Amino acid sequence: MLAIRLIAEPDRLDVLVLPVRPADSTAEGDTSAEPVSTAVAGPDGTADDAAALASAARLTGRAGEIHTQVRPGRTPGRLLLLGIGDGGEAAWRTAGAALARSASAETHITIALPAEVTPAAVRGLTEGLLLAPYRFRLTEAGDRPSLTDVDLLLDDPTGYEDIVATARTTAAMTHLARDLTNTPSSVKTPQWFADQVASAAADLPDLRLRVRGPAELATEGFGGILAVGGGSASGPRLVELDWHPSNARTHVVLIGKGITFDTGGISIKPVASMKLMRKDMAGAAAVVAATLGAAALRLPVRITTLAPLAENMVSGSAFRPGDVIRHYGGTTSETTNSDAEGRLVLADALAYAVQQLKPDLLLDLATLTGANSVALGKRTAALYSENDELAAGVLAAAEAAGESAWRMPLHTDYVEYLGSEIADLYSAPTQGAGSVLAALYLREFTGDLRDRWLHLDMSAPSWADGDQAEVSRGATGWGVRSLLRWLADVN
Repeated sequence: MLAIRLIAEPDRLDVLVLPVRPADSTAEGDTSAEPVSTAVAGPDGTADDAAALASAARLTGRAGEIHTQVRPGRTPGRLLLLGIGDGGEAAWRTAGAALARSASAETHITIALPAEVTPAAVRGLTEGLLLAPYRFRLTEAGDRPSLTDVDLLLDDPTGYEDIVATARTTAAMTHLARDLTNTPSSVKTPQWFADQVASAAADLPDLRLRVRGPAELATEGFGGILAVGGGSASGPRLVELDWHPSNARTHVVLIGKGITFDTGGISIKPVASMKLMRKDMAGAAAVVAATLGAAALRLPVRITTLAPLAENMVSGSAFRPGDVIRHYGGTTSETTNSDAEGRLVLADALAYAVQQLKPDLLLDLATLTGANSVALGKRTAALYSENDELAAGVLAAAEAAGESAWRMPLHTDYVEYLGSEIADLYSAPTQGAGSVLAALYLREFTGDLRDRWLHLDMSAPSWADGDQAEVSRGATGWGVRSLLRWLADVN
């Protein structure tokens, strides 16, 4: 990642970035921009140049707008005008992302920040700078950004050190979730994933890790995880990662769907739908990365994270449509679609959390249904909860983090669709409202935590087809930023 310094006096002014914003005007249709007064003045002439350029280049000041002016023989040699919109955190995040991409051919830039820039704005800028250049490649071939160093010019750098450190940890954990999700499934077996968690957790104090293999899962009765993973030569795992600081007052359990590859099983997917199924463990990647981030930031909340991991493969030992599965705790599910496997492993983890961990709050994240994108498009997760306060808190955290979620209904009259003649539940009803029905199915395993449970169906925003602000194409790491914001305030 970029090296970001907080400085009060510039010591290297080859490229200087000055912020501009929409000008105050009562004229209808006026979209001109004006420079923003910075905490530390630039070299003589730069302020005048910025004012002249903002007008001559017809800048609007919208967040992420950039204009470059070459100044041969002068200092700085390049002047960049950066639109910051309304100056809020989201606008600065967009501006930082645009700057990281636009200035990728530079090696070093200095950003002069406004005189009264808020910590939130600095966090947004830092996250945008760090997240946007991300690329996942398994080869050294191809162009890479040259930009390695960014200086933030402030009158009191010490006042922003903590917020920049938080932004850096958030970006690092988002990168980890992206890396885990982008990794091809020829490498990413359940055991490989568990090994990555062990490696990442090794240097963080007060973290405990337990990984259950097939034998332990069978002994303890995790029938859903075993059924889904039964068709693969790479057996399933259940990762349990616990962050338990001494000052924690609240215990949160996070659960993430961890299907390391999904063929659809015997209900096999078409090739086009199967190609990107390495991303079907993005929920597990998000909750693990968020927990590691919470430990790195020493957040005062206990977090137990469960990542049920399995490959849903086709073989003679794969579970069949029509099988009845006995979950942890004894509840049974009839399944007629082996491509609705994610809810089966989540059901085990939810039941285990309720019966054995007894947390105060219970959240799960899952790339669960294609219906998520049908209802809400490619960038928004579907949120389900019966707890208004919990839902509002997570939605607020997602908005602050720059991730999108929308609360969806849990219609009680749909519950009858879950009825089975031969089991307790029917796991994959076909009456429509697929995301809602999947959430209703999961709710059946929340026991007395039903009113303290929240489910995020984040299949759609877990993957991006192209760059958009701080999101890079491929795995997005969706959920890490939202969870870290929410966990910081949950106590």
